[in-house]
Amino acid sequence: MHTTLLIRNAHCVATFDDANRELKDASVFIRGNTIEAIGPATELPQTADDVINARGHLVLPGMVNTHHHMVQSLTRAIPAVQNAELFGWLRGLYPIWAGLTPEMVFTATQTAMAELLLSGCTTSSDHLYIYPNGVRLDDSIAAAQQIGMRFVATRGSMSVGQSQGGLPPDSVVEREDFILHESQRLVEQYHDARHGSMLNIALAPCSPFSVSRELMRESAALARSFKQQGVRLHTHLAENDHDIAYSLEKFGCTPAQYAQDLGWLGADVWHAHCVKLDDEGISLYAATRTGVAHCPCSNMRLASGIAPVRNMLSAGVPVGLGVDGSASNDAGHMVNEARQAMLLARLRKSLEAPSVDAQGKTVFGCDTAPLEMTARDALRLATRGGAQVLGRTDIGHLAVGMCADLAVFDLNTVAFAGGAVHDPVASLLLCASPQAAYTVVNGRVVVRQGQLATLELGPLVERHNRLAVALAEAAR
Repeated sequence: MHTTLLIRNAHCVATFDDANRELKDASVFIRGNTIEAIGPATELPQTADDVINARGHLVLPGMVNTHHHMVQSLTRAIPAVQNAELFGWLRGLYPIWAGLTPEMVFTATQTAMAELLLSGCTTSSDHLYIYPNGVRLDDSIAAAQQIGMRFVATRGSMSVGQSQGGLPPDSVVEREDFILHESQRLVEQYHDARHGSMLNIALAPCSPFSVSRELMRESAALARSFKQQGVRLHTHLAENDHDIAYSLEKFGCTPAQYAQDLGWLGADVWHAHCVKLDDEGISLYAATRTGVAHCPCSNMRLASGIAPVRNMLSAGVPVGLGVDGSASNDAGHMVNEARQAMLLARLRKSLEAPSVDAQGKTVFGCDTAPLEMTARDALRLATRGGAQVLGRTDIGHLAVGMCADLAVFDLNTVAFAGGAVHDPVASLLLCASPQAAYTVVNGRVVVRQGQLATLELGPLVERHNRLAVALAEAAR
């Protein structure tokens, strides 16, 4: 018997479907893990096994996080790297991460996922690329299965240490034959390509400055050997000026050209950041449908720059949002990430040359052109955009037959006062960065009345903080 869930009498259901429907006084009826009906509350069932009274609430698709390093929640706000740019930040943290244990990875993954779920995020990828002291990706997978998050677990890797011209210390790199063996094991053991899958595996060599050409090529070949299984590829690319300079010096080409040479462009690939992607790179990504995980908070935190997201979208590049590492964002709040994406895109537009008339004179006070990004644009990146980047057609918008992944926000709070009465959808980003009142993943209520429902948050945070202190002290 499939249980039923009714989200009843919502003030607004923003579907982000093909017609961009925003339904007033509407309900969503769920059977098992699938949406069975959406429409006016008076026309849908009035009872179910579980009923959520959504009067005065906004319902939207569960958000999709396309790039994260969950283990980094243990090293948030480390003083030595609070003001560092990317390469210095990494050099300061590699020695600390060398002390990670399986318990730390499990606990940090659950802590990061709890934060995401409480912000209305229902699906997340994670890029774990450091495996000391017996750590395995299985530790993250077990954590996700217990807490109830839809998960894209990427088997990251680093194989080129400092002695070979790479960035990471030799103590945290792995042999490439072992990396490939583990990658194959994980896909064969865990990857589920079915509609509604709760777990996908992707292969994710860390970056051009921490793995070899051979590992990049062989990882791509391995992923693509699982025909019709949708095993995807992921890495960091074109994150900041140092990243570009490294690629030009070591490989004699831009990061986008390097990716093209290695076979790392395509509809089965997504790259994190792409802050410094040039026009040629954008054209390559658009032509090949290569995805981008836009990480605005992390890009600002590490002073990497402002990604040309509007140019990417206009060219046809698939773009989603990522909160990135908990130690380069220091937060994992998806509503806030969407808000920052909107604001940063508008800032980028303001930095462009001013408008001029036919005589070449600057035009003041009559700019009627649309802003670089609206609130709905940003929310679409956080939902449908993320689903597209992760290769999922069963999540990201609300429609009959889609997976029952939803986020529900209470509009009757001070943060929405004076905003939701005018535009409940836009006010989610323009007025507030709220916690979700309810989060539903695969038909299961995992956040109920603002509280995590799948495990006790207090003991988790206490254990996480104890491990965070122990990890930092061990590196001193």
